Amino acid sequence: MQTAFEPDLVFAALADATRRDIVLRALGGREGVVELASHYPMSFAAVQKHVAVLERAGLVTKTRIGRRKVVRTEIEALRHARGLLDQYEALWRGRIDRMTDLIAASRGTRT
Repeated sequence: MQTAFEPDLVFAALADATRRDIVLRALGGREGVVELASHYPMSFAAVQKHVAVLERAGLVTKTRIGRRKVVRTEIEALRHARGLLDQYEALWRGRIDRMTDLIAASRGTRT
């Protein structure tokens, strides 16, 4: 089930280092929740909670393959997040360029 992109949920989920690592590990979609849990010094239940947060944000999906629940990163959700960050970058670069122009103009008029 594909969820709508909700920036607050996505960036809140990505604010945690363990969840960012899970997103990276799940890019290949080869590891189940049990295998993912083996990478972290926390309980299986804690890793399940991290995966649940990522699922609610639409960043990963779980697929049952036999007895395993394989976790896979949703690339499209990451693309949406990157697109939003790109928009912010363009906004700030434009502001910096305008400030640079204003500073150069003010220096030119004073000399």
